[in-house]
Parts: sequence; C-alpha cells; structure tokens
Amino acid sequence: MKIKVCGMRNPENVSSLLALKPDFVGFIFYNKSKRFVADFPQVKFPSSIKKVGVFVNENVEVILEKVKKHRLDVVQLHGNETAEFCIKLKLRHSELNSKSQAIEIIKAFSIDKHFDFSSTVEYERSCNYFLFDTKGANYGGNGIKFNWEILQKYKGKVPFLLSGGISKNDVAKIKKIKHSAFKGVDINSGFEIKPALKNIKEIKEFKNNLV
Repeated sequence: MKIKVCGMRNPENVSSLLALKPDFVGFIFYNKSKRFVADFPQVKFPSSIKKVGVFVNENVEVILEKVKKHRLDVVQLHGNETAEFCIKLKLRHSELNSKSQAIEIIKAFSIDKHFDFSSTVEYERSCNYFLFDTKGANYGGNGIKFNWEILQKYKGKVPFLLSGGISKNDVAKIKKIKHSAFKGVDINSGFEIKPALKNIKEIKEFKNNLV
C-alpha cells in the first residue's frame, strides 16, 4: 500500500521522514494554507520517493515553473480544476520537456454523501491517481473523515488514494477497505505536532502497522 505524507516544510523534518521511505512527499504551494511552502526545503530526495507539489486553482505556467524549479515528480490539483485543465497541463509540460519523463497528476475530489463519482470519468485520460478527501471548509487539511463505505460507489479504473483525518488509530479500518482501485493513503493533519511539522515516530508506527 502506498503512503503519501503531505504538508511538509521543515528540512530536518523532511529528512527524518525520507528515512521511513514513504512513496510520496507533498509540499503545498497554496498560500492560504497553514502548510504553505514559501522556502522549499533543500533536501536530497532518493529517486524512489516522489516529490509532489500541491496546487489550488493555479495557472499552468506557475505550476510548471514550480515543477522545474523544485524538480517535482507529481502535481496534485486540489481545487476546482477541470479535466481540460489537466490535459493542458500535461501537454504543456511535454512541450517544454520533450526529453524528460511526463509529469504525473493526482486530482483531488472533495467527498461527502452527495458526491457523484461519475464526475471523475472525464479526468481518467489525464490523471494517474485520484485522491478522495473530505469535503470541508478548506481545500484539504480539514482533519475530518467522510463515510468510507461510499467508496464502493466508485467504479472507475484510475487508482485512488484515501485522505481526510487519517490517524495512527485507523490502521484496522483502512485494512478492511476492499476495492480494486484503492492503492494507498494520504496522511497529513492527523500526524502533526503543529502545522507542517510531522510526528515522525507516529508515522513510522502507522507505516509499519499498515504495510
């Protein structure tokens, strides 16, 4: 099972996290977030761990500038971005970086009991993963769960990561999720000492119990 740790910022904290070998590490470039990264931590990443830039309703050129500057492997779109926007982002990246590997896209969706999973279909051509997060007052980081039973309504083929208020106490419940497209979890506020500073010990315990 893949593990993504989002909302990182402190260089020492990032280095400690990398020692646990998560699959993805996320950095938030949305300036209204409590976990906004103004100064990107200068930490050497192993090739096996993907750097994710999280953006909210940002324009394509700004995103691609951050991708180039910080050598991001993945772009997570956590706003109201359309399927056409995702396609445009991939095409523009390909035009500018014809010899490099294509950028991966994670598209986040805000989930509540009324969410229509068929709305994800138009994103299938352009996204590598979907992220199902709890609908709340903020674009992510709300620290609350939705009813995970409704994940069975998702009939798509694009693999998804589960997010929203996950803590170390949720391991047993996560293991009970039986869905062919369920590939991992995205953890954030449930493992924080304070915004953007993670409890590495708890993440290690969670990871060991989960995998």
